[in-house]
Amino acid sequence: MRPRSIVVDLCGDALRHHGGEARTQALVDLLEVFGVGEPTARIVLARMRKEGWFDTRREGRQVVYALSATAWRVLDEGRTRIFERAREPWDGQWRMVIYAVPEQDRAERERLRRALSWLGFGPLATATWISPHERLAEVERALPDTSARLDLLTCRARDRATDLDMVGRCWDLDALGRDYRDLVARLEALPPAAELAALPGPEALRLRTGLVSDYRQFPFRDPDLPAELLPGDWPGRRAHELVVAAHAALAHPADAFVAAVLGRHAS
Repeated sequence: MRPRSIVVDLCGDALRHHGGEARTQALVDLLEVFGVGEPTARIVLARMRKEGWFDTRREGRQVVYALSATAWRVLDEGRTRIFERAREPWDGQWRMVIYAVPEQDRAERERLRRALSWLGFGPLATATWISPHERLAEVERALPDTSARLDLLTCRARDRATDLDMVGRCWDLDALGRDYRDLVARLEALPPAAELAALPGPEALRLRTGLVSDYRQFPFRDPDLPAELLPGDWPGRRAHELVVAAHAALAHPADAFVAAVLGRHAS
């Protein structure tokens, strides 16, 4: 894992549960668990502050890094996409986003596509993306300052065969399914929950952070399709169950270790 990714995962899975702030040396000590040296840790933290992830303030001779309002929003949205799955029956309707971006504004086009992918939309055509979930309001919230023209529509396919054809055009479920099966195999090889819960704090933190880092890549590819649109043996459900179970088992030793490190530098 890259140092920056480790910081993001630590913020989203640990720091947010401890007030969302920590002194510099505490963060340096946490990053050391992952083999990140102090000079690199300080450089990464300073860069992320400039990017808007952190606000800082001085307390005597110490600098406190606090998650910014933007960081809280990003982390909250990320946690929802990673750990929550749609449970309600599908209403049979597609939510469609059609956008128009000036040809020269490639950066805005890429930002749009990345935001839509994160929200579970897939490209039916170059500038037409669809999702089976009611997330049009989330699109507007995610792109309040976009220069693109957005047309947000709700529609229904003629029949189920057309629904399935649209799924095949938007998402590569074969490749996604293979990657989920690989993930399931790795997760099933983990020790039982009781053994995970008994791991030393640093090891539990490394394992939990690695677990989240691996799994958070999937929401960009997995639209969380309703059962009606998935193969009967879809491995994504099993992968999600295993991730949630392992994450819960590792919570106590990992969080206790983080609390101890933060407490050591609190005064």
